[in-house]
Amino acid sequence: MLGIFKEKLVNAPKELKSPASMSWCSKPKLSNEILNDFMSSNSSNAFSMCFGNDALVAYSPSNSNSTHHRFFSGLDDIYCVFMGELHNLSRLNNQYGLSKGTKEAMFIIQAYRTLRDRGPYPADQVLIQLEGSFGFLIYDHKNETVFVASGSNGQIGLYWGVAADGSIVISENLDLIKASCAKSFAPFPTGCMFHSEHGLMNFEHPTRKMKAMPRIDSEGVMCGANFNVDSQSKIQTMPRVGSEANWATWG
Repeated sequence: MLGIFKEKLVNAPKELKSPASMSWCSKPKLSNEILNDFMSSNSSNAFSMCFGNDALVAYSPSNSNSTHHRFFSGLDDIYCVFMGELHNLSRLNNQYGLSKGTKEAMFIIQAYRTLRDRGPYPADQVLIQLEGSFGFLIYDHKNETVFVASGSNGQIGLYWGVAADGSIVISENLDLIKASCAKSFAPFPTGCMFHSEHGLMNFEHPTRKMKAMPRIDSEGVMCGANFNVDSQSKIQTMPRVGSEANWATWG
């Protein structure tokens, strides 16, 4: 999978951007260069969708280096790329009134849309119900919202970084991220979700803040940051009410 989103859509954590990126021999790439690299390195049935100049999502249904299931779905201008498998998908589909044959990507869209519009539950309570290995990316074009999540078992590794123009880049392909973002990248933290307006949160510990820890690579150069739960902190929250209590507008 590949998602690239301009700064006007996504406030990426400032700790992702390393000052070494612009002085390093390998510089970050522009969005069109990253997309070209993705398309050329994937199967002939890979495709991409561009949303003006601000967002793009690309997907390849197969990857020789990965055994994980991959799904892409789109509905009502909401697009999802899903990797992995939900072991309790049948029960979740029944809970949300979906057909038995609904795949993971479509379930994620339906759950997102339901909770965005009228759901009483915050996002962490939804994601904690997902059993299995997963990593997914949602782009809600109508609302210009990006939502990313990675399962807590760490079996689906996602990475994020910063492109030459400041766009955030998200992919499971570490080599692509390294080549695209130079030293400004990091693993996407497991057990976490990221919302383009409200930032990063651990869905297992939603009342704790996230703390950025600088990453130093094998060459001794600062390379983005790892994000961990700060066990000494606590997020001050207001009671959630009505449509404000969902995974489109937490915080």
